[in-house]
Amino acid sequence: MHKQNSNQFFLSKKVSVILVAVYEAFKFTISFFKEAFTKPFHMKEIIKHGYEIGLKSLGLITLTGFIVGVVFTKQSRPSLESFGATSWLPSLMGIATIRALGPLVTALICAGKVGSGIGAELGSMRVTEQIDAMEVSSINPFKYLVVPRVWGASISIFILSLYYSFVGLLGAYINIDTNEGINMISFLQSAFEDIGFLDIFTSLIKSAVYGLTIGLVGTYKGYNASKGTRGVGIAANQAVVTAIFFIFIEELFIVQIANLFR
Repeated sequence: MHKQNSNQFFLSKKVSVILVAVYEAFKFTISFFKEAFTKPFHMKEIIKHGYEIGLKSLGLITLTGFIVGVVFTKQSRPSLESFGATSWLPSLMGIATIRALGPLVTALICAGKVGSGIGAELGSMRVTEQIDAMEVSSINPFKYLVVPRVWGASISIFILSLYYSFVGLLGAYINIDTNEGINMISFLQSAFEDIGFLDIFTSLIKSAVYGLTIGLVGTYKGYNASKGTRGVGIAANQAVVTAIFFIFIEELFIVQIANLFR
């Protein structure tokens, strides 16, 4: 009897659970892209969630971007001074901020703040059976709850990434101006001297992909939360961990692909 139960799984129970989870996530993603480009679009909900996500994250992004810009410049100066190359600081900050720090740091911050918020919100709706009630009322909860949140997160994180780059460069400029005395025009010319179209395009692609990932992971975990109040906490936690994992994997792949065109 025990042997019969163990053979009902493909390879093993753990592998079967993983394969089912991958299938469910893939089906969820496909459903999003099918629903995202069909009417009704619920533009008011998209604007509402995008505004809330962007506004709630703006302060943290501003503080983090400014501090990272200042600290990164301070940490880099001693190394460049040993080679007599402190004039390279603006260029170094431009490359570091636009190529990597802007999209990546913004995504990591939003994965913790936005991803957990979406997961907890939808998880609580699942636990309190609000989603089930919408299904009974012939309302498409996926179209109304998931799609606007993913679009809102994607658009907001894309814009926040650009804003982070601006604030990070501003922090770097203030630090460099305090120590070396450089005007803003000279700083910007040096910062963007080695930045090409591919760097800007890659940064924009990263921002869009990371925003979409955070939105999809957060809504998936919340929408499929287990019953009980404990399921809300699990959904929020898994949304953060899973989103960060995918962000690093995507960072690796996008950088490798971009390097092929350099």
